Amino acid sequence: MNAKFDYHSIYAPYFDKFIAMKQSLGCISLQTGWIFLEFDKFFQSTNVTTLCITREMIDQWRVTRINDGSATLYLKYSIWSQFSRFMCKFGFDCHIPKMPAYLSKNSFTPYIFSNQQMSTIFCSCDNLRIYDRHMSAILFIIPAIIRLLYGTGLRISEALSLKNRDVDFNERCLHVRKSKNGEERVIPLSDMLIIVLKQYRDYRNQLPVSHICDKDGCFFISPNGRQCLSGTVYTWFRKVLSASCIPHQGEHKGPRVHDLRHTFAVHSLARMAKSGMDLYYSLPLLSTFLGHKSLDATEQYVRLTSEMYPDLLNDEKALCAYVFPKINNLAYDGNN
Repeated sequence: MNAKFDYHSIYAPYFDKFIAMKQSLGCISLQTGWIFLEFDKFFQSTNVTTLCITREMIDQWRVTRINDGSATLYLKYSIWSQFSRFMCKFGFDCHIPKMPAYLSKNSFTPYIFSNQQMSTIFCSCDNLRIYDRHMSAILFIIPAIIRLLYGTGLRISEALSLKNRDVDFNERCLHVRKSKNGEERVIPLSDMLIIVLKQYRDYRNQLPVSHICDKDGCFFISPNGRQCLSGTVYTWFRKVLSASCIPHQGEHKGPRVHDLRHTFAVHSLARMAKSGMDLYYSLPLLSTFLGHKSLDATEQYVRLTSEMYPDLLNDEKALCAYVFPKINNLAYDGNN
């Protein structure tokens, strides 16, 4: 992981700086280092003497890659794109190539809801009705938990595992203790989410369930006092989608409850870019917020964001402004 690569082209010092930057952000950059060796040899073989990456230059490199498969080319174009953005920060006018089409057999593209669709989903949640009374129906948690998933990027398993002690209204945060990666994290709550969760808690506390407010009791429960199941939430979510006129495609194509988390990430990046924050300095914040172990899992959202908001991410000011992120400038409640 700490391998030292020996570059000789005019871009050598910038390759080193880029790798150092990636490592400081928690990325494993060994693969990037090897790809830079290829770029370095290409720059030397073509006698590149100016710091300006052009479309013609990348096209010329592409012609030499006759044995690279689609997955390999996709990865290398991603490195080209990242490095060109990096060079722009130093004032060099560099072409940012368009990513080639690639979809592996195991690739999965999440469903990203638009802002309008999210507004419709919230309205549909609030208008849900139940016509047969039974103590296992969890309809009353749906408006709150859907807003929570969208407003924080929590996994459904993390949300349903929250205990009363984990929802801290005084400190305005959630304590996520049971995560996919086994690591705890703290998530701040917006003003609107606090209102929503308090309203849910107040109605919940009126249920005739003993010890409903115990600190070790589940925050989200069914009317019989039991912990809610993710499958039941998904069933109600399907009803919400139907009421919102959002077709469910089936065969694992979604939309799924987990797509609210993906939507949170994409909308967050778009909002940060609009505010002038450089995406590759914003990624560590989003990665920590989502509970990812490294930035590799978070970087996929840059592609998704560019596909949903091409005008935004093609904006040179949004991509190339050297802005250090300030946590208090971020608002994660409605940005996804």
